[in-house]
Amino acid sequence: MDLTRRHLLTGMAAGAAARSARAQDRKAELPKPRTVPSICLYSPALIQVGYEELGPILKTLGVDGCDLALGPNGHVRPEHFDLDFERAIEAINGSGVDVEVLSTEYTSLNDPTIRTMAGFAGQMGVPLFRAGHWKYPPAGEIEARLGEVQRDIAQLAAIARAVNMALAIPNVPGEVGGAVWDTWMILRSMDARTVGFDFDAGYALAESGPGFDVALRLALPRLKMVTVRDFYWSKEGGAWKRVACPLGEGMVEWPKLFAALAQGRFLGPISVTVDYEPGDRIAAVKRDVAFLRKQLGAAYG
Repeated sequence: MDLTRRHLLTGMAAGAAARSARAQDRKAELPKPRTVPSICLYSPALIQVGYEELGPILKTLGVDGCDLALGPNGHVRPEHFDLDFERAIEAINGSGVDVEVLSTEYTSLNDPTIRTMAGFAGQMGVPLFRAGHWKYPPAGEIEARLGEVQRDIAQLAAIARAVNMALAIPNVPGEVGGAVWDTWMILRSMDARTVGFDFDAGYALAESGPGFDVALRLALPRLKMVTVRDFYWSKEGGAWKRVACPLGEGMVEWPKLFAALAQGRFLGPISVTVDYEPGDRIAAVKRDVAFLRKQLGAAYG
């Protein structure tokens, strides 16, 4: 019987004794509570680097942790999930860099790897996983769609709660949660310790314009993580297009964002995406991380 099948049959079954012992050792080494948010790198920013080498490189870049992506475009792909998932976390953690977030494409329990993910991640002390995103239908009842998404999120949150993790819901423009208020309506009756927001200020600005601070005020009481990206609008062929750029070179009001985070006492992870195309990716990551350190220093003191 293979590992995935075993997890499916036993729900959240514990792993082998040796793996449990490693997990306990890992939990004993978890860092002390932070006074400022941690800076993580979203792993597809270095997708050309295998997960075996990712941890040492992250240390040289000065980040605090890793936002490890699972999925077709991530470091742990579905076709090799059973083989690579635990190894990837152990390799990164073994380099002295914490895997603080698992970014996934899960939007329901239909993907059998979710139980393997939760079982291993909970044992190894990963505190948070980010869900995928749900599309609005091109036609039909919006309210019915929100009801479907609410059911899916409740089930994902139950998986997270069972292994002492939390679930973060992203705000992707044009999709469920893009405006934040729609996700807020879904989450307001759920346990805030278990499920909350991944707030992306760049996406919020693209969706809501300068009034994105209202969306942030809604998200703050349930904020689990923050994703950072910057952009500007460019008109091409008569249509406006969002153009990604380095942090601080676009339209996001970073001092305003970080002042609000500090006032709200947010101490969760901040994930750096690097979704633009730099000539030197390593230098770009270092620059974005330095920019964030400066912003955090100004806001948190």
